[in-house]
Amino acid sequence: MRFDKDLVAASATPLVLGILAEGESYGYAILKRVTELSGGRMQWTDGMLYPLLHRLERLGLVVATWGTSEAGRRRKHYALTRAGRDALAERQEQWSVVADVLQQVWESAQRSARQAAQAPVRPAVAEGWA
Repeated sequence: MRFDKDLVAASATPLVLGILAEGESYGYAILKRVTELSGGRMQWTDGMLYPLLHRLERLGLVVATWGTSEAGRRRKHYALTRAGRDALAERQEQWSVVADVLQQVWESAQRSARQAAQAPVRPAVAEGWA
C-alpha cells in the first residue's frame, strides 16, 4: 500500500516517539518496528527516518548516544527525554481527537450510502413536448 506523503509526515513524529517510549532504540530497529507494527503495510526508508531523528534531537525530544552492537559495530541509540514524553502525550491527545472525528465522519458516510442504496428508484420524468 502506498501512503500519501502528507499522512506519513503527520504521523512520523508520534510514531517514532511512541516507539522510543517502549525503550531506547537505533535507526534500523525503529524501521523494523514500524514495519512490524503495520503488518508490513508501512515501510519507511533511512532517508525519511534519520532526518526526523536529527530534528527530534535538535528539538530536545530525544537524546542520542553512541553504543556498540553485538557484532561490534558502532550505533547511535536514541531515547526519549522528558520533553519527548510530554510531546508524545500531547500528540496522543491530538491523534485521539482526529481518529474520533474521522470515525464519526466515515460512519456517517456509510449510513448515507446505505440509505441511498435503499431509496426507491424513481423513474426519470421526461420534460418538454408531450
